[in-house]
Amino acid sequence: MPDLPPDSGPEPLADDPRVVTFSHGGATLVAEEAGAGRPVFLLVHGIGMGRKVFDGLVELLAQHGRVVAIDQPGYGSAPEPARTLTMERTADLVAAFVRASGLGPVVLIGHSMGTQVATEVAVRHPALVEQLVLVAPTVDRRARRLAPQLLRMARDLAVEKPLVLYKGAREYLRAGPNLRGKLHAMLSHRPELAYPGIAAPTLVLRGADDQVCPPEWCRSVVASIPGAQYSEVPGHRHETMIRDPREAAERILPFVGLGSPTE
Repeated sequence: MPDLPPDSGPEPLADDPRVVTFSHGGATLVAEEAGAGRPVFLLVHGIGMGRKVFDGLVELLAQHGRVVAIDQPGYGSAPEPARTLTMERTADLVAAFVRASGLGPVVLIGHSMGTQVATEVAVRHPALVEQLVLVAPTVDRRARRLAPQLLRMARDLAVEKPLVLYKGAREYLRAGPNLRGKLHAMLSHRPELAYPGIAAPTLVLRGADDQVCPPEWCRSVVASIPGAQYSEVPGHRHETMIRDPREAAERILPFVGLGSPTE
């Protein structure tokens, strides 16, 4: 799918050369880099989150390649766009960033709502995605309404560790007053329509106790994606990469043909 030229190339921040901003189509993302070489892992966060929730996973993956974690527009330290972006528009922004930065093809890892963005990148811009990892994919089509989603999330977080609750609360506060519009963009998206168009090798990863993404839904996601693999993390819930990123890394690295994370 053709892209419009970016509004600007990636611009490093004066106080931290590892962090850049990138604008395209009237929206801006923020990206932070660690590690070096290939593969290039690109991490896309979920609703109400930001790149910092990936810190533990970044540390583990950076032992094996270059890792770039982004703040989507209106999350983390990325500014609010004039209008809330759809999943498709966010995917086009991410794709433009990958092209402008010379990162591709990437191992694209999405968590929760980030899986919806990652799916659209893989379908709309397939040349940019070497492998795809969908962690806790949303939104279960049988519960695509705000009330059921909030109830599921409350159940999921009820027994989570304080670290998960702290990081989640901090990032939700950063998401600001436009969270309602962002929820609408997430819930109105139909990822199941895009799944059959994914050509990249795909791993679907789920915390075995995830209340937001039930096993029937995740297995239907796997069945919809040609050749997709499925793995569960015992004892983990929806925020599996925050709670203990090593468990996720131990599944992601072999999937992309690398070893386990070192101690």
